[in-house]
Amino acid sequence: MKSKSGGALVAMVAVAFASAAQAADYQIETVAEGLEFPWSLAFLPDGGMLVTERAGRLRHIDAAGELQAAAIEGIPEAFASGQAGMFEVALDPEFESNNRIFLSYACGTQEANHTCLSSAVFTGGSLREVDELFRVQPAKAGDAHYGGRIAFLPDHTLLLTLGDGFDYREEAQKTASHIGSIVRLNRDGSVPEDNPYIDQSDALPELYSIGHRNVQGIVYDEQNGRVLSHEHGPRGGDELNLIESGNNYGWPKITYGLDYNGSVISPYTSLPGLEQPLVQWTPSIAPSGMTLYRGDLFPAWQDSLMISALAARNVRRVELEGNEVIAQETLFEELGARFRDVRTGPDGALYLLTDAAEGKVLRVVPAD
Repeated sequence: MKSKSGGALVAMVAVAFASAAQAADYQIETVAEGLEFPWSLAFLPDGGMLVTERAGRLRHIDAAGELQAAAIEGIPEAFASGQAGMFEVALDPEFESNNRIFLSYACGTQEANHTCLSSAVFTGGSLREVDELFRVQPAKAGDAHYGGRIAFLPDHTLLLTLGDGFDYREEAQKTASHIGSIVRLNRDGSVPEDNPYIDQSDALPELYSIGHRNVQGIVYDEQNGRVLSHEHGPRGGDELNLIESGNNYGWPKITYGLDYNGSVISPYTSLPGLEQPLVQWTPSIAPSGMTLYRGDLFPAWQDSLMISALAARNVRRVELEGNEVIAQETLFEELGARFRDVRTGPDGALYLLTDAAEGKVLRVVPAD
């Protein structure tokens, strides 16, 4: 799918929708409210949850479903401004034995900041053994496009998604920069020996893939052994991608979008050696989070990607057949909310975070 005809196929697939026969009846419950721009959600083994707030806080919803009034103490200090702040919370694959969590966040100042990654031990009301593992190099100014999502691979290495810093898009094509990439790390912050750029003297060893704009959704599909991610385009050209080690996803050399002032960023939607998206969205939906639904409560949604969207104010259900997008369905538009994240709960329900100053955690279950 690297030809211009392949680009046309992507555009056509982008407007295909699932049939009404596949729709699921649901009802929506409020789990917690009064959260300041909640960004990420992680489920604890005891039935509780951890929720980040972009303003720089980590909150605890206990097993009884009660949001604790006090924020969790001891978290790393985040640079909170514009799109910057506290991002992802993710449990260590061995959390039940080590109580370890990972946090991604913006760190630094308005003039010089980075996406950072730390680990810590969660003790209930506080964190201990907080350790910064990684920070993007070089530093950048401004407060936009940080990425920040985390996914674990079967070997327990982790992928951290990054952004291009908005004004630094040319960095996304440079292997001497982390900006506009996805990086792969060991859980102690060291570099896996089989990373794709590790033997290149002019490349940063953490790089896993390059040519990204602002990646805010990533999942590892265990059944099919693949990594899927999505990223924000400019004015149009949001993308869903199959991520493979060492690949270049093209930004800003190729794009289906225009700059915000309407000017052309690139005349090309495809070029040799640059990967094509599985699907692109024009106009933009502003994809913000993603889960691969394999719960028991909604058989009609089985094996679908659920993609939360900010600008579109919905969740897009995407059906795949192999690596081809065959249909889409729009969900939850009736709420009129910007959705920051979507997760599959251990109970089979779908959980949503609304992107608002008075944000909520919502639970989607079958209708009575």
